Amino acid sequence: MNRASTTTRAIPGAVLLDRDGTVIEDRHYLSDPSGVTLLPGAARGLAALAAAGARLFLVTNQSGIGRGYFTEADLHACNARLGELLGEHGVALADTAFCPHGPDDGCACRKPAPGMWLALRDRHGLCAAATAMVGDKREDVAFGRGAGLGRVVLVLTGKGQAAAQALGVPVPEGDAAVREPAPAELAARPDWPHAVARDLAAAAEWLLGGTAAASGASPSGPSFTDLSRSEPS
Repeated sequence: MNRASTTTRAIPGAVLLDRDGTVIEDRHYLSDPSGVTLLPGAARGLAALAAAGARLFLVTNQSGIGRGYFTEADLHACNARLGELLGEHGVALADTAFCPHGPDDGCACRKPAPGMWLALRDRHGLCAAATAMVGDKREDVAFGRGAGLGRVVLVLTGKGQAAAQALGVPVPEGDAAVREPAPAELAARPDWPHAVARDLAAAAEWLLGGTAAASGASPSGPSFTDLSRSEPS
């Protein structure tokens, strides 16, 4: 049974964001900056997180580079365009990490491998317990949970619906914008996110302690227990 969550959650010190399907429309091997389109509500959600003091980081798999479909320069051009669009809403990304390798390359940076998290953690002094991950794919969830991040949210935009179905995780119903698995479910399913949100705006509201969440249980994931930005986990 769904009900609004009234639990207060500490604000994350940092939020890691998948790009395609989470922040912008997921277009097959995007290489043209003109194709960069913000998803509805994405800018609003990111602006709210930034206003609350959270630093925003992009973590994105870009195997199109390794496959030869586009160049690293193309990726940077698309990310620059994303920065322009976010800037119109007063939002700036603190940093971007990307993996250019294919799934069979055996690298340490392609999600769900922890390479991008470790690089950002060391570069910016991030604390895992005070960091959240938001993405639309199973790899994003596994990436965040494997890194021990304080909160991991699966959004239902992009490939999120398929990911939720594959994982078997409960999704928001009715007017609810967010659904939290029960603590016992999370304990039994370490591959599940701490919450499933309809989109990035709903995920942001939930991370900020809003009332968009719907669950029949108390908070399902760990709290952001340490918001220090000076000590890596």
